[in-house]
Amino acid sequence: MENTVEKSVLELKDVCVSYTPDKYAVSNINASIGKNTITAIMGPSGCGKSTLLRAINRMHELYPHIKTTGEILLNGTNVLAMNPMDVRRRAGMVFQRPNPFPTLSIYDNVLAGYMLNGIRLKKREKDEIVETSLRNVTLWDEVKDNMTKKGSFLSGGQQQRLCIARALALKPEVLLMDEPTSALDPISTNHIEELLTVLKTQFTIVIVTHNMSQAARISDFSMFMYLGELIEYDTTNQMFTKPQDKRTEEYLTGVFG
Repeated sequence: MENTVEKSVLELKDVCVSYTPDKYAVSNINASIGKNTITAIMGPSGCGKSTLLRAINRMHELYPHIKTTGEILLNGTNVLAMNPMDVRRRAGMVFQRPNPFPTLSIYDNVLAGYMLNGIRLKKREKDEIVETSLRNVTLWDEVKDNMTKKGSFLSGGQQQRLCIARALALKPEVLLMDEPTSALDPISTNHIEELLTVLKTQFTIVIVTHNMSQAARISDFSMFMYLGELIEYDTTNQMFTKPQDKRTEEYLTGVFG
């Protein structure tokens, strides 16, 4: 089922991802993702959630045998035809485990995307980007007096917020998150969830989650994937109260997953 949204930032058209020539990990995905929304991708382990997310910012190209076909339009431009570095600037990625660069200071961690892309900035611009990005993730007041310390000096929840700040520093059009709270304790998870509901006023967020209650709490739209296919895509409220497909209902009620 395809859900149409008013102003789509991201459009997936017949997206397929294969690891071997005859085996699709993701098969014929069609969906439009709206501006300033949180979209949750749910489904049992191995159903293609993370594979789909990584296809959006061309992570699979680090592995030559993985093939992506179809179209992934980011504000009308097919990311599969773009320079991968440009794609990764426009589609920020946050991973399951916090991964600040261990040798870099908190300050340089926020600016890492600029360094990796060879973008030179004046000191004033750097200071402004760092402060804005850290304020965006409510981390500024906690770290402003320790900017030269390594990112690894922070707690797990703070490290994940630093990684989100690093992604936001490049002002992406979409923020992709692969189970960003699965390695965190409940209090840190709650902080990140609150943060995402604030960030969606500025950014469009797509989050892979195995946590159904998290999807219910924070997402506007939900996708349910099973065996590499998009089974259902609807408003989160509609999907959780009146799922259209029996497999969605079985997953949400814990029959499988």
